Amino acid sequence: MFSAEQSCWFVRKVICWRAAASIAWAVLLLPPITAVFVILSKFSLLHPIQTISECLSLLTSASAVFSLILLCGVILMVGFLNLEYYTVIPTIACSKIALLGQLLHPRQLVNSLVHCIMGIIVAWCCAITIGGRYETLGYPCAQSDGDSSPQMCLNEYHLILLLAGAFVGFSYSLLGVIHNMNYVSFHTVQQYKYLRFKGSLPLVVKCSATQALKSVRNYVVVYLFLGYIPKAWICKTLNLHLNSSAHPLDSIAGLLDFSLLYHLWISASFLLFTWHITLLLFRIFVTEVYSFPVQSSFTEDVHQCLPKVLTDNQPMILKFLALQDLALLSQHSPSRRCEVFSLSQPGGHPHNWNAISKECMSLLADLTQRLVAYHDTVATNGRAKSLSTGSERKTSSETSVTSGTDDLMSPRPTFLMKTPASVFARSIVGGPQSPLTAPFTPDLDSPFASPALRRLTAPVEQCSPWFGTVQSPHVMRRGPKLWSTSTDSQVNGSPQSSPASVPSPKQEPSKPSLLAQFLQNRKEQLPEASSQALFADSQAHIWALEGLSYLVQASFSEDQFGVVQTTLPSILSCMLVLQEAVDRHFKLPHASSKPVRSTGSMGDSTYKTLRFALRATLKTAIYRITTMFGNHLNAIQMSAEHRKRLQQFLEYKE
Repeated sequence: MFSAEQSCWFVRKVICWRAAASIAWAVLLLPPITAVFVILSKFSLLHPIQTISECLSLLTSASAVFSLILLCGVILMVGFLNLEYYTVIPTIACSKIALLGQLLHPRQLVNSLVHCIMGIIVAWCCAITIGGRYETLGYPCAQSDGDSSPQMCLNEYHLILLLAGAFVGFSYSLLGVIHNMNYVSFHTVQQYKYLRFKGSLPLVVKCSATQALKSVRNYVVVYLFLGYIPKAWICKTLNLHLNSSAHPLDSIAGLLDFSLLYHLWISASFLLFTWHITLLLFRIFVTEVYSFPVQSSFTEDVHQCLPKVLTDNQPMILKFLALQDLALLSQHSPSRRCEVFSLSQPGGHPHNWNAISKECMSLLADLTQRLVAYHDTVATNGRAKSLSTGSERKTSSETSVTSGTDDLMSPRPTFLMKTPASVFARSIVGGPQSPLTAPFTPDLDSPFASPALRRLTAPVEQCSPWFGTVQSPHVMRRGPKLWSTSTDSQVNGSPQSSPASVPSPKQEPSKPSLLAQFLQNRKEQLPEASSQALFADSQAHIWALEGLSYLVQASFSEDQFGVVQTTLPSILSCMLVLQEAVDRHFKLPHASSKPVRSTGSMGDSTYKTLRFALRATLKTAIYRITTMFGNHLNAIQMSAEHRKRLQQFLEYKE
């Protein structure tokens, strides 16, 4: 194993430079964005020529230059926070309590405080740029007792703009947690950075404008009821007075000022747009494809080669980019594939292929174990399994998958409900994932079947959360389910011998009330979120499947030494076992219901549909191998169950 310093070479040499490049481009785009903001904030249809003249003079003034310098500092800080908080595996809260815990985490509280301060700075720059009644916090006014000596009064227009900046910054930080805005996804279709930026720009404008409108709406309501608190504190702290002759803004009459509302909205849009542009550029730069050398002639560079990088678990971005590079080279680079299939000199060992295939199968085996553990948890109504279930006997198919290591299909207690980030913990060599097509009735004699799985087909207890018919319309279309029970058995109390084979009788559909719909949606959120969390890191498994299947396909004509043929049985067994696990997962309620992607925020919601992409990729990977090798696969030694499933692919019946 390599030292931590060697593992961090990628962060120093690649990630930091990419983040710096994204920040540099955001800073370069700041002057034109500021110019557009100045024009929109001062534009007048009645005096267009005068507006243009004022804008030009303002943009060349010393105050504008100073504001631009402050805005550049804010952009630098936003870029640093993007680099500090980004993740390639989203954090999915499976309950409201878990989400509240994320929001109240000390690290998140510091993040929110920093965004509030940056929001105040941006709002101050906007106030200076707009000028007029927003320019200063205090102004001289006459005393109310008739004294001729002037006093300093609070300019509430300036204050309301500053507080709006703090509110929008705080809202941005909270929404970043709720919508996983720090999640960085990888595009399936590779594009040039300019084309990605150009294609995403309309979305950034739309999200910034709509989110600013919502934030201003919420802020106005908050200021209406609580605006007197910061106003009194500022007056006491800075020894300012309230002008009794001026309309207070923490009232309905004071807030019904369309000019004020417009300037609040345009300032919030400017703030969010600059921050969203910085975030977008960071995503584009950090996910750019990186080509790792397959092998090196120099010992000091071995830790930078693809076989070694794949085994590194930290940083995660390094792991993901390595898997992405593996998927691309397996499809488009014959010369690099030859390096993967090559033998070491001296010795003549396929070290490159062994390291790559072992790591990919380890990832897929870990996902299989997580799915089995999830099923066992569901089978026991959420209760953890006893330790004795981990010592079940091995079957022949399991032995062929694990190649003599621990039992793959006996989930260990430590794997129960593992977090997605633990997918890369080194475990046993296992099988890839398979895209699920149509659900099938489980074979209880299958090597996959465990006592917990057999309990799934037993009569359902009335205390079980799965008692009764499944309510999801997506699941009802697919016919009888594993947990469906007949009405007669519910009424008479008689156990049902085969729930999976007896469909529930059709009932007259009744339109539920709004309260019932609300409660049902709340109930569905938990299993849906848990399913999303289970596949949160499945982009890595998708690339592992693509890389393995394309390399196996290419080995039919390019593998001169036959290095792939030695591991082909394990690869196929891995994929078939994982496909069976994925099939069973999609039989669960809500697992087959596609969530609606949110388009109103900068949060990337692609992780919500990763399980469907994984299922399709798995099926395609198996078909890719069976189509290339055809009947040659009949000579491979595997269990009868796996051979039966493989024959379905050979006959194009899956």
